[in-house]
Amino acid sequence: MKKISKILVANRGEIALRIIRACKELDIKSVAIFSEVDVEGIWVKKADECYPITGDALQAYLDYDRIITLALKAGCDAIHPGYGFLSENAEFAQSCEDRGVIFIGPKPAHIALFGDKMASKVAMREIGVPVLEGTDEPIVDKIEGGKIAAKIGFPIIIKAAFGGGGRGMRIVKSAKLFDEMFDSATNEAKKYFGKGDVFIEKYVENPRHIEIQIVADKYGNVVHLGERDCSIQRRHQKVIEIAPSPRLKPEARKELYRISTKAMLKLGYESVGTVEYLLDENDNIYFIEMNTRVQVEHPVTEIISGIDIIQRMIEIAEGDKLKYLQEEINFRGYAIEFRINAENPQNNFMPSIGTITNYITPGGPGVRLDSSVYTGYTIPPNYDSMVGKLIVWALDWEGAVKKASRALDEFYIDGVITNLSLHREIVKDADFIAGNLNTSYLDKKMELFNLKATKSIADEEKKTSFIANLINKIKEHKLTIRH
Repeated sequence: MKKISKILVANRGEIALRIIRACKELDIKSVAIFSEVDVEGIWVKKADECYPITGDALQAYLDYDRIITLALKAGCDAIHPGYGFLSENAEFAQSCEDRGVIFIGPKPAHIALFGDKMASKVAMREIGVPVLEGTDEPIVDKIEGGKIAAKIGFPIIIKAAFGGGGRGMRIVKSAKLFDEMFDSATNEAKKYFGKGDVFIEKYVENPRHIEIQIVADKYGNVVHLGERDCSIQRRHQKVIEIAPSPRLKPEARKELYRISTKAMLKLGYESVGTVEYLLDENDNIYFIEMNTRVQVEHPVTEIISGIDIIQRMIEIAEGDKLKYLQEEINFRGYAIEFRINAENPQNNFMPSIGTITNYITPGGPGVRLDSSVYTGYTIPPNYDSMVGKLIVWALDWEGAVKKASRALDEFYIDGVITNLSLHREIVKDADFIAGNLNTSYLDKKMELFNLKATKSIADEEKKTSFIANLINKIKEHKLTIRH
């Protein structure tokens, strides 16, 4: 077992800050990197050391040769990639290994396997995991793709073979729309991932998106940390995540746990990872992908399980064994995560760039906020629009929803437009309160929601000013205020 003494965090924003905090609790030195537009990033100030990475603001976080060289010069013996950027880049993981730096994550071979949607689908099917009917090889020819789609039967879905996050993904409901959607999907895949290859599979209408959190060490010990329901999505991108799923039947839950842990054990997987599935209306289970990194939504699992996922990643990378058996992991209550994005829900979710002029955060029992923004922080246009994650917890689902409503009402961000108004509408919706969720939830609800900007800090300041003036007038007339 090799004890890690210093970690370079190859990321930015809230996940960089999250990793830095985990390092501090483990008595490990942290090193932050920052692009030219991230000079004022709070994670830069919180790390033990920090170094600039010049050049293009986005490419700076993707130049792994330079990042590894910087890590070695800074005396780091490990690199944590966070999520996004280089987190699922097998070449990066292999280069770390070749140059004597510990990559905090799975083996390069597993990253490569699950980064290839085709290969991972075949591998999981071969070890008994149910998958959707579809292609096993990447498709680049539109005519061939049309024949395959017709054989499967519409509706089908086209997915980028070498990417994710909803990019290069199109749902095709009829044959006459296939050519247009195929071109659109392949063009977007090529733009974002460098390859236009796609695969085609049967589309499950109105499914629930359920994922299982896995933790595994190099000694063959595999446990799960329960499931997350990620069904509330917009354009295949997650908006709200819940642990555990509020209406998942016990039989389906048990089967998801069984096939996920068994698959990871058979494959010899190590580190943390997330196995993602679609469940149709009859609770049929279909594997869709495996994420070989920490997920954006990991906090809800941490809250219900009491296990620090980032710290476990680091300890497994050191060669440590899991500290618990499956039966020793107890789940308690419900947790909900709301992704707070700087975007305008009334204008097709257009990103909102600017300086935060007022930033007042919620608190109290059962409320956690993972964020790296603050009053006076200017949101750069170069990255994802997420500015934070609000996570709430309560012993039961009803309590968690009420907690969420209260916390969202306390949350104020002025200077930029955010999706807080959308979240406030969702927690008041009868279907959400009842836990009736599937991936078409937002498509059906958006037109019903009132997404007008809610009261701002300016409104609160006006009220405060009015009260202050009233008190002054009372004092002038020598009146008594009775409490």
